[in-house]
Amino acid sequence: MGFGVIGGAVLQCSFGMAPSILNVLPVSRVVSSMPVAVITDCVPMVNIMPFGMCSSVSNPTVAAATAAAFGVLTPMPCIPAITGTWVTGSPTVLVGGKPALNQNCKLMCAYGGVIEIKNCGTTNIQVK
Repeated sequence: MGFGVIGGAVLQCSFGMAPSILNVLPVSRVVSSMPVAVITDCVPMVNIMPFGMCSSVSNPTVAAATAAAFGVLTPMPCIPAITGTWVTGSPTVLVGGKPALNQNCKLMCAYGGVIEIKNCGTTNIQVK
């Protein structure tokens, strides 16, 4: 059993240099003062904001900057490239007909980063 995730939760990417905030649009699913997140809340630049600088050499801008610096890793600004929805979500708790997020869900970036929930924003909403 884990805690549910609400708008304003703190996220971290394994290749990002700064935390980010999860934005959850209040589309018919406000449970408390903040909307509860679901597995489809993963749209870059809408729900998932940049993580400062990206250090993944799979990111074309980082690879180009690193090559220009003669192989010295050169981080570049993060632009999230999300590959799917949050995994795995809560199979038993639906919010607006979609599985709710819990604190153990993860999201993948096309450049190899794993996005994790560092602070779910609440301790009073429990989901399985």
